[in-house]
Amino acid sequence: MRTLAIALVLLSLAACQREERALRGDPMADESREKIALTSLSPGDSGPIEVRTGRGEEYTGNAYHQSEGKKLFKQMNCNGCHANGGGGMGVPLMDDTWIYGGRIENVVQTIREGRPNGMPSFRGKLPDEQIWQLAAYVLSMSRAVPQDVAPSRDDDMHPRPAESRQPAVTGVQGGTVPPSGEAPQ
Repeated sequence: MRTLAIALVLLSLAACQREERALRGDPMADESREKIALTSLSPGDSGPIEVRTGRGEEYTGNAYHQSEGKKLFKQMNCNGCHANGGGGMGVPLMDDTWIYGGRIENVVQTIREGRPNGMPSFRGKLPDEQIWQLAAYVLSMSRAVPQDVAPSRDDDMHPRPAESRQPAVTGVQGGTVPPSGEAPQ
C-alpha cells in the first residue's frame, strides 16, 4: 500500500508541468498588419487603399494603456529628443500638425519604422503592445484622445497643463510637408 502511495505521488509530480510565462513576448510575432497611406497621392482616380484593424480605439480610449505609454516615453528616453513633447532636437508632439498623419496608426508606423533625419526604428526592440501604448500617449500630448482617459503628468517641466486638463481637439488628418522638406523648384 505504501509503495502504491509513493508511486501515485511520483506519478502526479511527473505529470505536473511548470507553468510557463512569456515575460516579454516576441516583438515581431504579434505585430499588427495596418496598411496606412502617408499621403493622399495615388495612381488612378481612387485614393490610396488603407486597412485599419481597429486596434487604435483599444489604446486611445484606455487610461491604462496611455499611462503605460507615459512610462515608456520616459524609459525609452523620448524626452531626450522631443523635450517632454514640446520639441527640441525632435519634432514637437504637443501641436496639431503631424507630418506623417495624426491618427494612431500613423504614429505607430513612425515609432515602428522610424523616420529620416533622426527618428530611430523601434521594430524588433519593443513589443507591438508597447508601441501602441507609446503612440496612445504621444497622441494624448496633442489632446487627440478623450479627456477622461488622458494621463496626468508631472507639471514641473511642462509648458502647459496636463493632458487630462486640456480640452479635447481632433488632430489634423494627413500630413503637411514643411518648407524644408519640399523639393526644390
